[in-house]
Formats: sequence, C-alpha cells, structure tokens
Amino acid sequence: MISYKLTYTKSPAARFILAVSLALFPMNVLAATITVDPNVHRLEDILASATTGDEIRLLPGIHKGPIIISRPLIITGNKDKVTILGNGKGSVITVKSANVTIRDVTVRGSGLQLETQDSGIFLGKEATSAHIENNHIENNLIGIYVWGANDAIVKNNTITGRQDLRMNERGNGVQVWNAPGAKIEGNDIRYGRDGIFVTTSRNNVFANNTFRNLRFAVHYMYTNNSCIEGNLSIGNKIGYAIMYSTKIQVIGNKSTGDRDRGILFNFANKIVVRDNIVQGGPDKCVFIYNSNKNEIVQNYFSGCNIGVHFTAGSERNVISGNAFVGNRTQVKYVGTRWLDWTSNGKGNYWSDNPAFDLNGDGIADTAYRPNDLTDQILWRYPSAKLLTNSPAVQILKWAQSAFPALHPGGVTDTAPLMQLPSLFQNLGEPTL
Repeated sequence: MISYKLTYTKSPAARFILAVSLALFPMNVLAATITVDPNVHRLEDILASATTGDEIRLLPGIHKGPIIISRPLIITGNKDKVTILGNGKGSVITVKSANVTIRDVTVRGSGLQLETQDSGIFLGKEATSAHIENNHIENNLIGIYVWGANDAIVKNNTITGRQDLRMNERGNGVQVWNAPGAKIEGNDIRYGRDGIFVTTSRNNVFANNTFRNLRFAVHYMYTNNSCIEGNLSIGNKIGYAIMYSTKIQVIGNKSTGDRDRGILFNFANKIVVRDNIVQGGPDKCVFIYNSNKNEIVQNYFSGCNIGVHFTAGSERNVISGNAFVGNRTQVKYVGTRWLDWTSNGKGNYWSDNPAFDLNGDGIADTAYRPNDLTDQILWRYPSAKLLTNSPAVQILKWAQSAFPALHPGGVTDTAPLMQLPSLFQNLGEPTL
C-alpha cells in the first residue's frame, strides 16, 4: 500500500506550477511514505518509481534482492522480521546515491566472489553521507563495503560472516577503501576475515565496536589521520594491526584473549597509543617493527608470553607510564642501541621489579633492566617472589649490574614506577 504519492503530469501549466513550487518549498515536502508488502509488491519496482526523499517502509517478510538504490531514500523495517534476500550473486544492496539511509533490516545472500567485492551492502563512490544503522548483516561474503563513500556512517549493526568458509576465503565485516570521513561505530562483528579492514583512506573513526572470532579485529593499511577508540577485541588472532600508516590515535581499546598480538605496528609512524588494555594470553602484548616517532603511554599489558617485542630499527619512540604486569618476558629487544624507556622523569611500572623507594616519590631508587636472571627465576618459580627483597636476590641483581654482558641488552627504565597507574588500579596483578 502506498500511503502517499505525487503524480506528475506532462501539461506545460502543471510543469510550471511544479517548478515554482520546488523553488518556494523544500524538497522534503514532496517526500512520500511508501509501505511495501512483500506478498504484493516487488521491492525493485517500488525503488524504481520512488522519488527523492521517499521513505520505504518494509512490512515483515522476505523482500527479494538484489536491489540498487540510485536516489536519496530512507529504507526502514523491523530487523527481526524484515529480510532483504540476495540471489547468491553480487551484492544484495548496492547504493549509488548520496544521503541514503538503511535501518532495521536483515540483509543476507550475497555472492562469494572477492574479486567482484560481493557484499551485503555495497556503498559506491556516489553514496556520500550514507547512514547504515541497526541492521543484521548475515552470511554475506563482505558485510558492508564502504568503497569511496565519503562521510558514510555505519552504526550499531550486527555483522556475522560466513562460518562455512575458511578464514582466508571470507570477506571482512566492514571494508573501507578511500572513504574520508567514514565512521564505523557501535557494531558487533564476528566470523569474517578482519572485523574492519581499511586501506588508502584518511580521517576515519572506528569507535566502540566489538570483534570476535576474526583474524584481525582492526586492520589498517596506508591510512592516515584517523582514530581507533573504545573498541573491544575478544578471542581473535590479532587485536589492532597498524601497518604502513601514520598519525593514528589508538585510545581506550581492549584486547582480551587474542591469540598472537594485542597491538601490532608495522611501518607505522607518529601513532599515539594511550589508555589501552591488553590481557589474557596473547603471545605478544605489543609487537613493534620498523616503526618510529610513536607514543606508547599509559597502557596495561598483562599476561602475555612477551610484553613488548621491539625490533627492526624502531627509533624515537616514547614508551612511558605503562604497566607491564605478569608477562613471562617483559621485553624482547632486537637491536644494538641502548634505549631508556623514560619520558620527563617518568618510566613504567614493572610487576617483577623488587626495587625500593626510600624518598617516597613513587619512582624506584634504581633503574630497571627487564628480563634479567631474577625475572626468569620468579617466572619459573612463583613462590620465590616472597624472596624478592631478600639479601640473596639483591646480591644477584647487584652482580648483574656490575656485569652488563649478563643483560639481555637494549632497554633500561631509569625511572620505574613503584605502583600501577591509577587508571589500572582495579585490574590489579594476575596470579602467576
């Protein structure tokens, strides 16, 4: 049933009156609300006859796709009852117009060809300021592809990939290419290849998303001046991978139970990593490879096989105010330089540092050098932690300070913190 629809005439007088009306009144006065019954109407036909600004309300049922939206429209439904179903070829919904909104629908049934970018919802270059909100995107190859659509918003969707494919055969939950200003916020993404994969873009925001059962939660390639904030990565292979990118803000994210890496840098420069939590067993909390001029400050890295793996000529990085808690090897450094991980008189907190603070300024009285023999003993024999302030342990540490060859090399913290940063006090220290 069509609630309201304008009918146009070919008469010159009517066309003149319409032209005057368009000049005097905003276009949304002409918008109609169109109700679509899948048992009566073909959605494709309704879209072909709709006009700019119309709202297409989908009644419960299965609406057959694929469909192309080529003018500004609002598509709404009830996402638990309304499904737009593709035919297993290409993309289910293709948007080729600015100012399109799609909300509260379930989208499934795309093709399986990565080379043709088969997606649940495909936003082409024309889809500026698209709003994709509160949808279920299920069992498609790529969930939502933002392909050059500037200022698109993908918000509060549940995106579930194909579990019947091997991970390398799957598409990404949300894929972004050359889409400045795109915002991906509040989505729940699982069972794809990467949760969000972005390449050759800038000025993007990925915030408050949850990622599960993926290869990478967030994967950056050749993308600059963007933000990753408040996201949660659970049980993926890698949490947040920043590659060949610059000027990225990585703030307030969490990686828990990710398998290989919590945060990974590869040829990444001028990155700010602040207030993040990595815990629960990655092989490496942080991996830094050939990355320079980064700020890694006030983060919590806990329960990893290696706290920080730092290698391949990475220089002029600031690593300060972090908490390294209960990692089997706090630091693995590959290089010949000696590095001081202290900034403005403030170092990091190390859970295995038994130092004293005689003047009570919160800074240990002696420098900390990670991964000495004492660290290895305390890891292998946790009960020995009771002896960390004993004369025997202090003599062992003194002996190592007198013989630098015993050090694993590279990293020194000349102003180690005596207590966990206040931001992480409630997390405490895990039992080794």
